[in-house]
Amino acid sequence: MSELKTQFEAAVADSKNLTERPDNATLLKLYALYKQGSQGDNTDPKPGFSDMIGRAKWEAWNAIKGQSSEEAMQAYIDQIEALS
Repeated sequence: MSELKTQFEAAVADSKNLTERPDNATLLKLYALYKQGSQGDNTDPKPGFSDMIGRAKWEAWNAIKGQSSEEAMQAYIDQIEALS
């Protein structure tokens, strides 16, 4: 397992122990970076208008389409470190 992947998994674990809950915009950014880092580009169908939370998550993830998994993992790690 690469060092970056190990750091990413540690940051995911650390995200569950933050002292303060981040604001919604930051949570969406973290969600998008996590999904991009762990799964790659968003290929899921866009949720319907009535699923506002699912749609916001989808749009956040889709906004970083094309970013490499490694870049997304590093950005996620950096964001968690900034919040800790």
